[in-house]
Amino acid sequence: MRATLDNELRSIHVDIIKMGTLIEKTIEETITALVQQDTVLAKKIVEGDDRFDEMELEIEQQCIYIIARQQPLASDLRKIFSIVKIVTDLERIADHCQDISKLTLDLADKKYVKPLIDIPNMAKQVKEMVKMTIDCYIDQDVDKSKIVCANDDVVDKYFYIIMNDLELVMKEKPEEIKQCMDFMMIAKYLERMADHATNVAEWVIYSVEGVHFEGND
Repeated sequence: MRATLDNELRSIHVDIIKMGTLIEKTIEETITALVQQDTVLAKKIVEGDDRFDEMELEIEQQCIYIIARQQPLASDLRKIFSIVKIVTDLERIADHCQDISKLTLDLADKKYVKPLIDIPNMAKQVKEMVKMTIDCYIDQDVDKSKIVCANDDVVDKYFYIIMNDLELVMKEKPEEIKQCMDFMMIAKYLERMADHATNVAEWVIYSVEGVHFEGND
């Protein structure tokens, strides 16, 4: 029975890595679509969100099956509980990629009020955080998980810079308030994505050490 349990946990492990890797790619495509005003790519991201919902549901069902059939030990239950939390946060990141892509479609026929510099840099940082969280999960690396949590501050700094810049633009060009508000929402979605990546890192720490590490503090 133990061998069966270990095999099923390994299968879930592989599925999470696939999901995380696909989300990394989706973040990159999301920002490419925004910068290049690529409506075809943006629509692809919006329409492809269901696959992440399906991945989340499949992994959750596997976890329920293991609990019901395999009599996991306390340490296994902690790992399974962490997995359920991790896939929920990963799915939320994918949701925000869809949210940004919907705004990209709204902005497609408009000339941007200013060149996009900080938003792509912010997105690059978020993508790196997601990549690191998947590496942390693969290696069960607590130290690297804490680095991910610390990197959330970098994303927060980008967020406040972008907010301040857009507020200035709105004062100078009140006719562009709607576009500025859309970019503020995009920055907010990226900031939330970083928070979810931080959550994943925290759940890795919990899985390994059995303690809750509050990285967002």
